[in-house]
Amino acid sequence: MSPIPLNLAVEDQLSETILRTLLDFVDRDYHVGTCYGRTGFGYLRKTVRGFNQAAKGTPFLLLTDLDDHDCPPELIGEWLNVPPHHNLIFRVAVREVEAWLLADPTHLAEFLHISKALMPDDCDSVEDPKRDLVELARRSRSRDIRDRIVPKAGSTAQQGPDYNSCLSTFVTNHWDVDRACEASTSLRRTVERLRSFNPVWEENF
Repeated sequence: MSPIPLNLAVEDQLSETILRTLLDFVDRDYHVGTCYGRTGFGYLRKTVRGFNQAAKGTPFLLLTDLDDHDCPPELIGEWLNVPPHHNLIFRVAVREVEAWLLADPTHLAEFLHISKALMPDDCDSVEDPKRDLVELARRSRSRDIRDRIVPKAGSTAQQGPDYNSCLSTFVTNHWDVDRACEASTSLRRTVERLRSFNPVWEENF
């Protein structure tokens, strides 16, 4: 089978690292070109129709968070307002990509230097995974983890100054995707989509 060209579109560095890790995990011949975004969901929402058009020439893999929407189809319909092109792999993390990390409680607890007993039982039911992950890091025995992931005292930020980089290290070096897929339905479906995807070029429509 020929290599599959693929552009990425993400909210931030952590989401990009997760997608690249998943592409390695599924062990197919994806060739990643440009990564767009890294500036939050606003850019993705504004640009997704352009990605949908561009996917006719080069497939796109877009990852965003569900946040306050009721379900992924609602978010996709609201953002796109037209059927997604076959080559636009539009994935939605329930409710945020941090839930996919919480889905591997053993390794995340070890990385954060906390007791595994503190980890949530059902990652997909966590209302605000980022907030919960930050609160877990706040209880870390490691000052380095606290300094990087937890906002500084008095700050209005939702995350620490090195949040994305620190958790990207976890994803790259410690995250057990198999284990996480068992606990997170949205992650498992994303992996299945990446394993089964084959591009359809415009002349074949």
